Amino acid sequence: MVTGQDPFGGPLAGSLGATRPDLVYGAPLWIADPNVAGGKRINRAAFIVPTTPRQGTLGRNALSGFGATQVDLTLRRQFRITERVSLQARADLFNIFNHPNFGPPINYLSSPLFGQSTQMLGASLGSGSTTGGLNPLYQIGGPRSAQLALKLQF
Repeated sequence: MVTGQDPFGGPLAGSLGATRPDLVYGAPLWIADPNVAGGKRINRAAFIVPTTPRQGTLGRNALSGFGATQVDLTLRRQFRITERVSLQARADLFNIFNHPNFGPPINYLSSPLFGQSTQMLGASLGSGSTTGGLNPLYQIGGPRSAQLALKLQF
């Protein structure tokens, strides 16, 4: 057995696996908290780290994070300059209502921020650098943004 700590603070189980916590039945998984992003957080008291090296009773994908809401809009107009030449103007607007979309909550039971979202969804999907992902400005869940384009067609 590999020694060390898994994300839930217990010993690592198996050669590559991590210990899944036990679920405290009857305890709410989410609790309202107006002081955190999204107005709710995962209830730390709903989980217990198993004392033996085994997988706990919390099911896989039992918790879902915050939903994502975003409205994008594209406006386009084509102007004919001559019979063979035209100019196209386009405006792409992303997250036009600037709705806040929060990233997944911290899932390390030993963290003081457990169950809270600490970043916006666009930033949680990658940085657009060598680590992968798109630029957070152009991903779902990013801030309101716009791009303007002119195209001359002939």
